[in-house]
Amino acid sequence: MATPAPAVQMNCEQFYQWLDEETHAEWVRGEVVLMSPVGFEHQKVTEFLLQVVGVYVRTRRLGQLLYEPFQMKLEHSSRSPDLLFVSNANLHRLQESYLDGAADLAVEVISPESRARDRGEKFYEYEAAGVREYWLIDPERKRAEFYQLGEDGVYQAVLIASTGVYHSKVLEGLWIQVEWLWQQPEPLEVFRAWGLLDSSTHP
Repeated sequence: MATPAPAVQMNCEQFYQWLDEETHAEWVRGEVVLMSPVGFEHQKVTEFLLQVVGVYVRTRRLGQLLYEPFQMKLEHSSRSPDLLFVSNANLHRLQESYLDGAADLAVEVISPESRARDRGEKFYEYEAAGVREYWLIDPERKRAEFYQLGEDGVYQAVLIASTGVYHSKVLEGLWIQVEWLWQQPEPLEVFRAWGLLDSSTHP
């Protein structure tokens, strides 16, 4: 049976004590918000990014890539992005079950029930907290948006090149062919495109 949300308010520390690995929830201004189960397309996109970006991060020794339900503790909330990247400079802020402060990169794969939250509350929370890069990926509409934090602390939408490629600012040297998000090619093809494998390498 699903874990019911507590009927009383709690602070963030109490939330972490209550939360278990089987419960997908977030904490917002004293209240626990249970997350709905994700759909198949959401799962496929998240798994693809976890595989390919995870290998890139490890190979380049850039830091640590984590995934939901790992928590990101902000000033008034504790969010659980689908993926979050922590650079080497910020690894000291990693605790056993949460990141104390903003990730360098947060990725939200949008579900129909999360569309308003991911574009609204989380967008402004991540911006205010200093999440340097925010990816919003909508499998249902096959649309991806990429935001980078400007020097003024405001997210700037990054226009995708005519080639359909997005270049990350936080993940040094990483680029994403946006169509990959819907096509999900074999990881080896992506690794070859990124130069992580010799083009003659076979499975």
